[in-house]
Amino acid sequence: MNTLTFPILRLLADGQFHSGETLATKFGVTRATIWNAVQHAQHLGVEVFSVRGRGYKLPKPIDWLDKEAVLQAIGAEREWFQVEVLDEVASTNTYLMQAAAKGAPHVSCAVAHIQTGGRGRRGRTWISHLGASLTFSLLWRFDCGAAALSGLSLAIGVALMRALNALDIKSAKLKWPNDVLVDGKKLAGILIDLHGDLDGPSAAVIGAGINLDLPKQVFESIDQPATDIKHASHVDVNHTGMNQSILLGTVLKHLAEVLRHFEQHGFMGVRDEWLSYHAYHNQSVRMLMPDGRDVEGVVTGIAEDGILLVETALGLQRFSAGEISLRSIN
Repeated sequence: MNTLTFPILRLLADGQFHSGETLATKFGVTRATIWNAVQHAQHLGVEVFSVRGRGYKLPKPIDWLDKEAVLQAIGAEREWFQVEVLDEVASTNTYLMQAAAKGAPHVSCAVAHIQTGGRGRRGRTWISHLGASLTFSLLWRFDCGAAALSGLSLAIGVALMRALNALDIKSAKLKWPNDVLVDGKKLAGILIDLHGDLDGPSAAVIGAGINLDLPKQVFESIDQPATDIKHASHVDVNHTGMNQSILLGTVLKHLAEVLRHFEQHGFMGVRDEWLSYHAYHNQSVRMLMPDGRDVEGVVTGIAEDGILLVETALGLQRFSAGEISLRSIN
């Protein structure tokens, strides 16, 4: 990691040109050192314009994550949260899992400006870019064991939907088990890592990625239909009152609310609400099985443990989250 990269990017966040000479003077280094730091930023996927005689600039201004703004958006329960804002990390889930193993407190949150090795479901990589996506993880410690946490990822989906609705982003739907869609395109995803005993206590590291304003080249590199908040809602999260700090704080507030309810009632406490958001409820779907087979049927509901219920040619079948990939056939 180049220690000058992010201080330079913070200066460039105004979207204006800054000369290499001015930057070198400010940081007390050579222009070559500034150039190396900018090269590191580009290696991280940050587009930096360089024009001879004018210097460096970002394509557009960036609103940086601000810890105090996040806590303010959480509201009355902000004292619960330990929020850490990271400039660059491989994976917020991995980072927080390691911290949890060392005794990190309940309701710790790690959020990154850039995530270089984020993990998605089924081995995918979650692409994260500066100012273009929000990637964070939340540690929640349970008294119960991991065996009692069935349906947790679905409950987290409900929390995301509540947060998006609160911010007037109302076109989103849930795709079982852990994606948020708009018009069939992925807006956000959830990844949960569990550790602890089957009988308790246990801990969940809940990771989420939300696309904010993805560059065109990023859209082209994603191997599935995707969208972002800017395209889905015509809200620019870097230039309106709804910036990414407010988005994160709002999501964390609803996550805490849903998780406390989940501790008392399990997934059953939000099952009806989850179904009201499901993009494929009562619709025909095709499920891609691990062995390569396709199974077609009609989604009829969700069981108490979060299992998907599908009416197929062989009758009503139950499918668990780790086994299939769900596709619409309409």
